[in-house]
Amino acid sequence: MTDATVTTIGTKLSLRDHLGAFRMRIGAGRERYRVVPGLYNVGTPDRTSPVFVSANYKMSFDSLRKELSNMNAWILVLNTRGVNVWCAAGKKTFSTDEIVRMVKGSELEKFVSHRELILPQLSAPGVSAHDVMKKSGFKVSFGPVRAGDIKRFMDNGKKADDKMRGVTFSLWERLILTPREITSRVTVSFYIVSAIFAISSLSSDFFSLQGTLIRGLFGTTAYLIGLFSGAVVTPMLLPWIPVRYFSLKGAATGLVLGFLFCLFCHEQLGSGAIAAVLLFTASVSSYTALTFTGSTPFTSPTGVEKEMRYAIPLQVIAVVLSCGLWMGNNFFGGAI
Repeated sequence: MTDATVTTIGTKLSLRDHLGAFRMRIGAGRERYRVVPGLYNVGTPDRTSPVFVSANYKMSFDSLRKELSNMNAWILVLNTRGVNVWCAAGKKTFSTDEIVRMVKGSELEKFVSHRELILPQLSAPGVSAHDVMKKSGFKVSFGPVRAGDIKRFMDNGKKADDKMRGVTFSLWERLILTPREITSRVTVSFYIVSAIFAISSLSSDFFSLQGTLIRGLFGTTAYLIGLFSGAVVTPMLLPWIPVRYFSLKGAATGLVLGFLFCLFCHEQLGSGAIAAVLLFTASVSSYTALTFTGSTPFTSPTGVEKEMRYAIPLQVIAVVLSCGLWMGNNFFGGAI
């Protein structure tokens, strides 16, 4: 007998689970969306049933358990501090030491007769299979990238084919990340819009409420176009924008959308304002697209750091020039 506890869970996600996943997609309460680390079971597992290892970020946990329907299995949940598998592996919270700690703490050896753990492939950067075996006595097998391939992986004798090992970043996989890219900027957007109206209030008329509102709304629209371009349009068109760097991809889409905006409103905008809008939409879109690199499966930390070193100073210069042109147009331009 053992004093360790096991929690039985279902494999069908409830409405509450789906609503929780939706909240995570828009970034609401993300740091608190976690499950208690420990040993769980689905179905009626016995001593020969497989042991899957998961992060305690609830979306990772739910993604795994919903794919285990009609299976009898154990799930060992690590304390990754509410971080998903891939990011936790990079932060070394989904790690060799944490696996060993949870194996011993859950007294797993008393529940199973075999000595094998099935880990998600994306946890590999944080785990040394050799050290796990040496310290816990459990062999590590890396499963497929996607939880949806687990049953096929098991039916295939715990062997993954190339498709199971491949990391995808499809249009849908990119688009479901975009709400978070927008909602994470709500607070800073408030300050940016306030600054836009403050700059727009400066003109040759000293202060005009009507002029401030009109110029402020044009400037705010330019900002929102840049934000939409970098957070939605660039991710959507990511594979087809013919440049490598995310900052340049974002700048390109921002310029195109900014140009369309200026084309539509050119009669209301002076030449200085048009130049300001193009610089502003391009720089906002460029910066927003640059931050999207953390959501992609094919960028490296060193590559991102290198791009940031040259991109951010240029983005700042573009914003400063844009503000100067906008104020210059307010004082000396003809339109708005």
